[in-house]
Amino acid sequence: MQMSRTSSTATPTWHHFERKLEEVKPSKTDINYLVMDYLITNGYPAAANKFAVEANIKLRTDLESIQERVEIRTAIYSGDIQSAVEKINELNPQILDEDPSLHFALLRLQLVELIRSCMAVPGNDISPALDFATSQLAPRAPTNPQFLEDLERTLALLIFPSDNLDPSLACLLDPALRKDIATQVNEAILQSQGARKEARLRNLVKLRTFAENKARVAKRDIPDTLDIGLVGDSHKNSSNDLATNITDTLMSHNSDVDPMIS
Repeated sequence: MQMSRTSSTATPTWHHFERKLEEVKPSKTDINYLVMDYLITNGYPAAANKFAVEANIKLRTDLESIQERVEIRTAIYSGDIQSAVEKINELNPQILDEDPSLHFALLRLQLVELIRSCMAVPGNDISPALDFATSQLAPRAPTNPQFLEDLERTLALLIFPSDNLDPSLACLLDPALRKDIATQVNEAILQSQGARKEARLRNLVKLRTFAENKARVAKRDIPDTLDIGLVGDSHKNSSNDLATNITDTLMSHNSDVDPMIS
């Protein structure tokens, strides 16, 4: 991972805050375990295994359990939601039974994928999508106002032409929705296993962003730009953007290809 710091191209002048940061030196071991925790939590077994060898640290988890989450994520990324639901139920049927919102989100995504298939060919039969909505989503919609709104908005995809959709509808066909649902599923599985839902690294990024915002509101004397330390990062990025940058950097250095990135 390449590191960078705020500096001037002319005469390097460090802000006193940056000098204080230089005095805080986390150990290489701590950093290695932080990276390993991120790879395991987010489901990158190949990268975790390779990093363990390179960093000479012991894997503290079963790679098979990570692989189960990888297979579910891959199914969601590819739009095979039925397979993903079956794999989740094989792993732990209580996950969806005890989380109606996540279950509905998966079913709605499955409806989106059916509608996507219908829209692929003009004049195609839309009855599979309507039948699925009627049998799987309609009975659940009255139990939650948000469910009903989400179902109505999703079915609207069948009414309007796909090349002229309102942004509120177009986002349903964006692959980012698959990634969002996959993240929710991964967190639910981890929680069911008694593990943290998010990697420590992501929590640290969020904490760092929160602390910087609080310091700027309080008008503390800190540099105008506080890069997180990754090449190409920007002080304008949100905590989620920064965490995504970290993911891309880790993956590029540890040969675990995320199908949503490649």
